[in-house]
Amino acid sequence: MARITRPSPTPNHSPRKASGLADVPERIAVVGGGAWGTALAISAARAGRSTTLWVREADLAQRMRTTRENDVFLPGHRLPPHVTVHEALGDAVRGADAALLVVPSQHLRATCKALARVAPKKLPLVICAKGIEHTSGLLMAQVVEQCLPDHPLAVLSGPTFASEVAQGQPTAVTLASEDAASDQEHSLAARLAAALGTPTFRPYVTDDLRGVEVGGAVKNVLAIASGIAQGLGFGANARAALITRGLEEVRQLTLALGGRSDTVYGLAGLGDLSLTCSSEQSRNMRFGMGLAAGRSELDIFDGRPVVVEGRDNVVPVTDLARRLEVEMPICEAVRAVVAEGAPIGDVMVQLLSRPFRAEARGLSLQIAQPDQPVEMRL
Repeated sequence: MARITRPSPTPNHSPRKASGLADVPERIAVVGGGAWGTALAISAARAGRSTTLWVREADLAQRMRTTRENDVFLPGHRLPPHVTVHEALGDAVRGADAALLVVPSQHLRATCKALARVAPKKLPLVICAKGIEHTSGLLMAQVVEQCLPDHPLAVLSGPTFASEVAQGQPTAVTLASEDAASDQEHSLAARLAAALGTPTFRPYVTDDLRGVEVGGAVKNVLAIASGIAQGLGFGANARAALITRGLEEVRQLTLALGGRSDTVYGLAGLGDLSLTCSSEQSRNMRFGMGLAAGRSELDIFDGRPVVVEGRDNVVPVTDLARRLEVEMPICEAVRAVVAEGAPIGDVMVQLLSRPFRAEARGLSLQIAQPDQPVEMRL
């Protein structure tokens, strides 16, 4: 396997300055010690940043300080020497120049409430969670804005598997902040890109927070659909159709929320969707495959604690779409199976029996299907 390596900074390293940029964050706090949070801490340290990592589980934090490995969520990847692990949130964010929020989407509000008591004033916050809050129907940035209104916000998303980022394999992500439109070179997203970027971790900057967030929330639901399709024995044709039509569902919801189509066709949209719908490394895709095989969640993941964001977000995603009158048939099918207990075979027949439609949005064509049964091997 090809591997690009670069020297690791020493513990007393000098922070790497980016040409033409001032106020590049030097001290990064990562709030959340799951697989993705641990990988981002490793990557930030690789970029030359002094990095702290907050791990909620005190026993795990203690082991990580001793073994330098997250044996629960990201085994096999050692923490660099200058990543410090804390179980106290206040210790993790003290003195930080920016904090990456890497907790499950449905736990973000509780984490932000705790953070409000200990975070430095105006600490920039980078949302790395993907989803829509179940109780409020708010996107993650809206949740953070409610809890921490005086903090600059950015969103980090894109096609990433934690293990590959931890290994230092080439990865590209999107960093979004609203000031990127008015002050491109000195925006929060640009400064974060300078702080976190390396030859193998390449951030691209945008000002479209809504588009980036919608792509991250919906792709997990669509990945469950992709897993179900694979578990039923469907082939590459079905996966290509699902990704393409699923991307249209992402686009319609993005536009309804004020986002842009170019974001949907970028890393945070098409890139993330194609990755998570095409690899069994995706927890959401594996979950869908397990559902198709009639397996329990514990059995699917060999008894390990795993967050399946698509399962947790399918109801808030489809509730939001319904309120905005956005048609999302694939996501609705996943909701019927995951949240409403509908038989997978029945749902697939209903989905495949939908009228034929025009692909171009300028056409309102709708053709009823011939009166014949849908044949599938289930």
